[in-house]
Amino acid sequence: MRALAKVLPAGVLVALSFGLCGFASDPAQKVGADIIVTAAPVYAPLAVLRGEERFPKGAHLLLIHEGTAAPLAPHFAASADAQVSFDGTMVLFAGKRNEGDPWQIWELTLANRTVRKVLTTPTDAERPFYLPSERLIYALRTPQGFRLQSDETGRKPKFTPMNPSARPGPLQLSYVRASAFPTDVLKDGRILFESGYPLGSGTTPEMYLVYADGSGVESYRCDHGRARWGGEQLASGDVVFTHGASLARFTSPLAHEEHVTAPPAEYAGAIAETSTGAWLLSARASANAHYTIRLWTPGTAAMETVAAETGENLVEPVLVAPRTTPKRHPSALHPWNYANLLALDARLSRDGALKGTPTSVRLETQDAEGRAVVMGTAPVERDGSFFVEVPGDTPLRFTLLDAKGAVLRQERGWFWARSGEQRICVGCHTGPERSPDNRVPAVLLRTTTPVDLTRASKTDSARQAKPGGR
Repeated sequence: MRALAKVLPAGVLVALSFGLCGFASDPAQKVGADIIVTAAPVYAPLAVLRGEERFPKGAHLLLIHEGTAAPLAPHFAASADAQVSFDGTMVLFAGKRNEGDPWQIWELTLANRTVRKVLTTPTDAERPFYLPSERLIYALRTPQGFRLQSDETGRKPKFTPMNPSARPGPLQLSYVRASAFPTDVLKDGRILFESGYPLGSGTTPEMYLVYADGSGVESYRCDHGRARWGGEQLASGDVVFTHGASLARFTSPLAHEEHVTAPPAEYAGAIAETSTGAWLLSARASANAHYTIRLWTPGTAAMETVAAETGENLVEPVLVAPRTTPKRHPSALHPWNYANLLALDARLSRDGALKGTPTSVRLETQDAEGRAVVMGTAPVERDGSFFVEVPGDTPLRFTLLDAKGAVLRQERGWFWARSGEQRICVGCHTGPERSPDNRVPAVLLRTTTPVDLTRASKTDSARQAKPGGR
């Protein structure tokens, strides 16, 4: 259900403009574009990982033009999470028309200030992002926390779907019983999102990637340990994020994060990069202060205040300017209700060498109450390879067993495979820096039919599929 309504015309919006305490016109002019920020008395960025509210006392969007701020959506009881379209003419945002409404996804046209309801959902829908070909992603509140969801914008796409198996209309993208919250859409079309580590069971904020059809979920980097969140991709392709009291980045050459030498502050994350390479940061002097918008050029010693408001946190800065459209993801999903997974060498891991020889791998999933359910086991070849058919769109984890059935290594968290996905991994948590050996896995020399682990069995070992199966 979609609706169209008229908001205040531009002239009236200017009449409602108000100056914010601490505004400095010179730093604002250095940005080179208008800025949209979310203003909120209380901001709890990591509350979403517990399925809770980031803005427990409300929030509203401000449009900052030449050092002066005005409400972007004055007829809304609450508004947040601005995302500017690729051509710079429209803004997606999460909004509440009335105080008791759930957060819903809306779109505002900057030229005439009309606003359109994009989606109607039964629960909160937050943090929307544009995808190519008239789609979007957002976080949908569920009893297990927030999940990633994709849907259409309501406009006719310029391109036909690359793969009908990925389906038009609403599409669930995450399948673990834990919150997954989007933070950016990368230039290659993948979605950057936050969740707890280990995925599906942990509480330490970590950053993950998934394709726009929900396939290929993985950690961005495997040097886990410190809490990191608020990731945004720069023009260089690097992803910058916060640890709270410091900043760091992921770069293409390194398999681990790289420290960013920045002025001392508490950083909220969600950085916006200007056309000159300067960064718009949401920062504060201490945990007892409010976040303000600062302008900082990497390599310099100081930040300049662009916007501040007494009693309000200013967060999630976004530039009102055209930007590069991400790549469209050519989905390779098949019309199946299962997925095929091939491990090239399960003995390999960032955790070090195994203390024994794996002879089988056990697959587990979760029932409706979150309890682990054993689906069966499959043989592991001498070279560490195995090939299995697993349930699609459900939490999964593997455990390596020796000849006596003792556990050699178990995945700490959960992952998922989309129905119709075919995926190959190098080993168990090997990290993105590891490339496979140039050889045919022993399991494929023995058979090209995966072991069927799609039917739960707590006592039976896995049933080898018949030759010439699917």
